[in-house]
Amino acid sequence: MTAITKRLLFWLPRGLCILFALFISMFALDVFDEHATFPDMALALLMHLIPTFIIVAALIVSWRWEWIGALIFSCLAVFYIIAFWGRFDLTAYLCISGPLFLLGLLFLWNWFHHAELRSR
Repeated sequence: MTAITKRLLFWLPRGLCILFALFISMFALDVFDEHATFPDMALALLMHLIPTFIIVAALIVSWRWEWIGALIFSCLAVFYIIAFWGRFDLTAYLCISGPLFLLGLLFLWNWFHHAELRSR
């Protein structure tokens, strides 16, 4: 495995996870559309950012232990489908669960090649 491939394999799931957290965070911006007081708006923003906090916490754990990341992200994808089935169109499930499954697979792939990636 070349050095470029090792770097790509190491950074791809981590970078995509950061981008996914930013994508999920965009959905919290709808709280600013309301005409509410600042404390109410801050509380609503905090509640809307809970999924982002979960994704970031999963990334922190996954950064060191890739197999846990594979498990967490796959479970989050399944949880989203089960918990919200029938509420949205299929595209919503693909936009949320799809990247989560992809992250789970990438962290699993990263874990399989853990020894190669950590050797210098």
